[in-house]
Order: sequence, then C-alpha cells, then structure tokens
Amino acid sequence: MILEIETEPEASAAASVDGRSEPEPVDREFEPEPTGTAAPRRRVNPLLIGGVLIVLLGAGISWYLYARGFESTDDAQVDGHLNPIAARIDGTIKVVHVEDNQRVESGTLLVELDPGDNQIALEQAQAQHDQAMAQLNASHPNLPMTVISNRGDLTSRQDEVAVSEAALAAAQHDLESAEARLKESQAVSDQDQADFARFQSLFDEKLIPRADYEHSRAAAAAQAQTVLLNQAAVASAQKLVDQRRSQLAEQRAKLQQTESSAPLQVAIREADIKSQQANEEATHAALEKSRLNLTYCRIEAPVGGVITQRSAEVGARISVGQQLFMIVQTDDLWVTANFKETQLARMHPGQRVRIKVDALRRSFDGTVESMPAVTGSRTSVLPPENATGNYVKVVQRLPVRIRFNAGQKDLDKLRPGMSVEPKVYLD
Repeated sequence: MILEIETEPEASAAASVDGRSEPEPVDREFEPEPTGTAAPRRRVNPLLIGGVLIVLLGAGISWYLYARGFESTDDAQVDGHLNPIAARIDGTIKVVHVEDNQRVESGTLLVELDPGDNQIALEQAQAQHDQAMAQLNASHPNLPMTVISNRGDLTSRQDEVAVSEAALAAAQHDLESAEARLKESQAVSDQDQADFARFQSLFDEKLIPRADYEHSRAAAAAQAQTVLLNQAAVASAQKLVDQRRSQLAEQRAKLQQTESSAPLQVAIREADIKSQQANEEATHAALEKSRLNLTYCRIEAPVGGVITQRSAEVGARISVGQQLFMIVQTDDLWVTANFKETQLARMHPGQRVRIKVDALRRSFDGTVESMPAVTGSRTSVLPPENATGNYVKVVQRLPVRIRFNAGQKDLDKLRPGMSVEPKVYLD
C-alpha cells in the first residue's frame, strides 16, 4: 500500500497598503523543511513483501513436514538397575572395603561380618546332625531284627498250637480209653454182681462151699472198686481233655495275636526309621543353613556398578534385611521417555532415536526397545478414580523405553536420573 501525504507550504505575501500589491514569489530551493507530525510520502516495493510472504510460507510448510517425521519430549530421564545390598544374617560389621561412588565388579568383597557367633552355631548344628545320624544308624538294624523276631515268635506259636492240638488229641484218646475201661469194668462188675447173687442163693441153700461164696463176694466187691476207679479215671481224663482244649484255645489266641501284631511291629519299626531319617534331614538342613550363614559373613557384590548410599560402618550391629549399599549398574542403562498418548500413534519398537543429554551437552543414538503397558497415572500411589463424578479429561503420558546403542563414546558417563530429550524418528 502506497501512502501519499501532501503538505501545503506556507506562502508569505506582502500586501500593499492599498491591498493591490501582488505576492512576492517564494524561492522553494531555500524554503525551510516543514515541521510537525506529517511525514514525507514513501513507496514500498510490493515484490519484496510478496517474497517475504513466500519464504515464510515455505518455511512453515517445511517445518510442518519435518515435524511430522519425529516425536520428542522433555519429560524423560536416564534409568538403570539399582541393586540394594542388604544383610542376610544378623551380625556385627568387622571391615568395610568400599566407599561411595567407588566402582566395583561382580564378586568384589564389600563387607566382612564377625563370624564368631555363626562359627559356634555351625559347630552346634554339626553335633546335632552327628547325633541324628547315630540314632538313624542305630534304628536301621531294629527292623530286620523285628522281622526275624516276629518270624520266630510266629513259628513258636504255631509249634505251641501243634503241641496243644497233639496234647488235646492224646487227652481225648485217654478219655476214650478210660471210658472203654469203665464200660468194660462195668460189664464185668455186673457179671460179678450177678454171679455173687447166684452164689449167695446157692450158699444160702448150702449148695456150694463157703469158700466159693467168699471168693464170689470178693470178686464182686473188687470189680465194684474197679468200676469206681475207672469212673474216676474217666472224670480225670475228661478234665485233662478240657484242660488241653483250653490250652489249645490259648495257644491259638496267642498265634492269632502274633500274626496280627507282627506287621504292626514291623510298621512301628519302619515309622521309627522314617522319623529318624526325617530328624537327620532336618539336622542336615540346619547344618547347611549354618554353613550358609557363615558364608554370609562375607558380603560380595552380586553385580558390577558404582557404590552409593553407603550406610555400613565398622562396629555397627546389623539385622537381617538391613540395607548397607546401593549398586548402580552403569553398564546397563536406558531412557524412560514419558510421551503423551497423542504421540504414540506411529511409534513402535525398533525406531531410531536421537537422545540429547543435558548434563553432557551432546547427543547419543538409541532405539525404541519397548512400548508401555500402562499409563503412569495408573501405576501411581493414588491413581485417579474417574467413577467418582469429578472426571476431567487429561492427556495421559506413557513411559516408552529407549535403549542406548552400544559402542558410543561417553556412555560410561551416563547416570540414572539425568534429564534427556529423546527424538524418535517415525517410519
């Protein structure tokens, strides 16, 4: 746009007294510059303005196209594994071998504890294990001895039953013999009594001599005594049979008891052996634990890295689980970049990353290693409860893991917690 400003110069005219005189001409070459706010007219070249606009438009389009090829954030930091080193037993610190910010390798001795108490505990555990082993060894012969003893008892009981059965059979045979003799003597006695009655009638009639009569009477009396004797023998034989039968029943009961108790006795011996074995295993475990506790008096670095947060001091009494150091694994670092959820549409593992580290004032090459599983707000101590009715939509951030490419200079200078600005180049 061209601005045109016109200014009227002042003209001084000399008037005559009568008012007719002409104005004197003004020499504009020697006219003074006008004063006031009015500026002289200037013309701006429209081509220059158009060129500037075209350059700005091109720059804007170029920046837009370039910005579409990457995503970046300043909400990112270097991360790494922080390994706490804690005591595994109670004890008193004897020697501390490291200081804060000291680099250590895996297996480096960090702290020595006083081993006195654990050495005594190991000796006690060894003694208890030896005692358990002795008891176990003593219990092993009991099982075969019990089996042999049970077999002997069973055989003996069986023999006793056989003897009782034989004795019962003999007693029954004697009873039968006694009963037969009783019957025989009874028959003879009846015959003698009949003869004696006949002889008595004949003697009364004086048909036989007195001697025959006396002989018949004596024979009848003697046979009567024989009958009584045989009756007593039968009764005795019957009692003997009853006795043998009772003995047989007793022996059979003992045999049955032996047959029933023998497996139980073997089971008891086996259970006793198992109990001794369990006791031996328990004492063996206690012995191994005591040996481990003795080795725990030497606290070594499980990984390589840099020592920090040292709290171990010589003479301090520590307890199980008490943290003594922190080891930072500086050889295994990555970047946790908290991108907005609107930046993740075209991002995926394997993409190239340029990582600017503020502390070193230089950049490193990296690669997107993995995508997040959850937003940061969901894993916070107090996650938002959107169902309470006070929902406000907030753009969420998700932690993307970026791995430094190996073999780069100054990687050993990186430390967890350093601020970085990663730029992920999208495919």
